This record gives sequence, structure tokens and C-alpha cells, in this order.
Amino acid sequence: MSFVASSPSTVMMAMKSCRGKLPVSIITVTLCSFAFLALLYTQRLSFPTSNSLLKARSCARRSAVVQAKKVVENPDLDDRFEFDPEECDITRGKWVFNPSNKPLYTDRSCPYVERQFSCEKNGQLEFDYRYWEWQPDDCYLPRFDPEVALEKLRGKRLVFSGDSLQRNQWESFVCMVEWTISPGKKSMKLGKVHNVFKAKEYNATIEFHWAPFLVQSNTEINIKEPKKRIIKVDSVSNTSKDWEGADILAFNTYVWWMFGIRIKTLWGSFANGEEGYAQLDTPVAYKIGLKTWANWIDSNINPNKTRVFFTTMSPIHSKSEEWGREDGLKCFNESEPLKKKNFWGSFAANKEMMSAAAGVIKKMKVPVSVLNVTQLSMYRVDAHSSIYTETAGKLLSPEERADPKKHADCIHWCLPGVPDTWNQILFAHL
Repeated sequence: MSFVASSPSTVMMAMKSCRGKLPVSIITVTLCSFAFLALLYTQRLSFPTSNSLLKARSCARRSAVVQAKKVVENPDLDDRFEFDPEECDITRGKWVFNPSNKPLYTDRSCPYVERQFSCEKNGQLEFDYRYWEWQPDDCYLPRFDPEVALEKLRGKRLVFSGDSLQRNQWESFVCMVEWTISPGKKSMKLGKVHNVFKAKEYNATIEFHWAPFLVQSNTEINIKEPKKRIIKVDSVSNTSKDWEGADILAFNTYVWWMFGIRIKTLWGSFANGEEGYAQLDTPVAYKIGLKTWANWIDSNINPNKTRVFFTTMSPIHSKSEEWGREDGLKCFNESEPLKKKNFWGSFAANKEMMSAAAGVIKKMKVPVSVLNVTQLSMYRVDAHSSIYTETAGKLLSPEERADPKKHADCIHWCLPGVPDTWNQILFAHL
């Protein structure tokens, strides 16, 4: 709605209309005066301020804002704009509890959630963690629309590649869309390193490729003790052959690097064994490995055909003293997100490694869209698998659940949960 300045004659007519043919009482005059002042005040508010100039595009996008159906504390004062990856800082915001924000699936309704992330099926009875939604300070994050997402993927391959956190995100994405497809028009093929969900009527696949370091290691399939791990930092993962031909590639790597302050790294052949590796500080080895991955992307990916994403590190909430709970048991029994603005746990996420990743990506020839989920996930101490999980292929026993300090999983996330928000951001980019 627009407003125009009132002329003196218009004002006089307005005052006359208030007076009418009846005697003017003190009450009537007062009411008319307030109405006139309100009109002037409304006109004054319609002029842009220095702050509103930064949000000028929000006026043109109000229709999208209405469709977003966000929970807003005071809609009249909300000047956020529709999501734009070039302008919206997704890391700045807050988690808002919205009981009407029901997840698109549960670990009971989606058959593809593995036991490691199936908190409800594993005995979790509190589900408030499912109803928190991320609200950026600057913009509206569009809701995930499964049918629109599938249409975006029509005739395409979406490939997630990385560690178990990337598998966490892949399962989330599959579950967010699969329920809209009739049983005869979808399929799932599971393997040791390669999982493929196919939406047949869309001729689309949503795949996961196991590559915990993105470069080669001696632990990709037959997992060995951390102290025996050797990372071949000069060669990309053997699964890279499956990266070729993808339309959308989404990568991550972090948690598997975090098993010591130094890491065994190798150039050349694994045949050199114990004699061929060098011990490097983990951030140094991480940066070298990422450079190898980046060189492969720059040499093999056509940016006109393939979009590339990189998901930043998912925080590890294993030290409750970092968020002020000295007597805490890691993430066990946490019931809501942390409220402290810009909270960052130094153990939860390594800033040096995050900066290394940013530096490598910045220098790449092929554009890479960064899904910066670290800060928003940092607050979510309440949403991990905790004791409602499995280890070594077996559900935790009652005795193990009684010892969360030792057995609680504060790395992976319950599904539905935080990875759904990561995919909401990915969807917004698409």
C-alpha cells in the first residue's frame, strides 16, 4: 500500500467530514485530531531509513515472504528478505521453537533411516528437538518442498560424498522426498561404499558415496584402529570415478581427521607401508588433502553442467564444560539449543581447519557453494543420537546407556533433526 502527501484542502475536507452537521463536542474534536495525527504518522513511517535501504529488496519480495509461513515474533517489525545466497549470512540467526513445524517424516515412517540415527525407534521419548527451526537474522529460509526438490532433480544425479555425517545428511534428504513417491516408482540399492535411491518417474538418483577423507586411506572399507590409519594425501578417493557425470555434488570431510593432533600421511604407494608415511599436524594434513580434492574438481568438473557444494564441519559436542555444564555428561540429557549468541566450542569444531577449507575453496577455478552449517549446528547440543544409537552394529545395552559419559554419541544426529535444516539450506540454493 502506498501513501501520498495530503494537500491543505484535503485536510480541511477531512476535518469537515468529521464535524458533519452535528454539534461539535469535545470528544468528537479529540477523536478527529487523533485520526489526523495518525495519518501524518503513517506517512512519516513510509519514508526509507538508512537501515531499511539495506533491505530495499524486501518490498518487492513480500509475496514470497507470505508463502514462507515463518514464525515471526512481530511481523510488523520484520524486515528480513527472501533467501539469496549472495546476501544472506546463514550463520547469523537463532533457533525458534515452533510446535506446528512438524517434520516431513519420522524414523518410523521412513524405511531408509539406519539404526544409528533412529532415536525414536531406539527408545527416545522426548521429541522437542524436532520442532526447532533455524531463523536467519537477515532473510527467510524457504521451507523444504519435496515435490519442488524432485522436480529440480528431474533427469539428474545428486551425489553426496564424504563421511558418516554426510550419510546422515543423505538419509535426511532421501526421507524428506521419498514419501511423496508411490512404492512402485522408487527403489533403494545399498552397498558398502555406494548407496543409490532412485525416483523412477523423475529419472533422478540421490546417491551417497563413502569417502571419509575425500582422499585415499587404508581405512575406507576395512576400518582399522585410528593409530594404524594412513592417509594418502596426494590421491583422491577411489570413489571419485562415481563423482564424474553427476549434476550436483555435495561433499564433506572432517570428523575422521579428528583422531589425534598428528596424522600419518603418505605420498606414493601404500606398498611403502610403515616406512613411507610422515607424521603431520592434523590441520596441515587436512589442508593438503583438500588441495588434492580441489585439484581433482578443477581438472574434471565442468561448472556449466555440475554444481558443487561443500558442507562445513559438523560440531562434536563431547565436552559439556564448553557450554558451561561442568557436571554434564557430554550431550546426554540436553533438552534445548544453547542460547548464547555466537557460541563456539574449541573442541567441538577446529577453526584452523575450517579456515583451511575456506582458503582452499576460495582459490578453486570451479565455483563451490559452501553450506556453512557449523555455527547453527553448534547450538544444537540437544539433537544428537546420544544413547539412543548403536555401536559396532549393535544397539547400546542397558548397561551402556547407563554410562553416557563413555557411550553417548555426540557426533551424529537424530533423524528427523538438524540435517533436515542442512538440506533446507541446500534446497534454498537449488
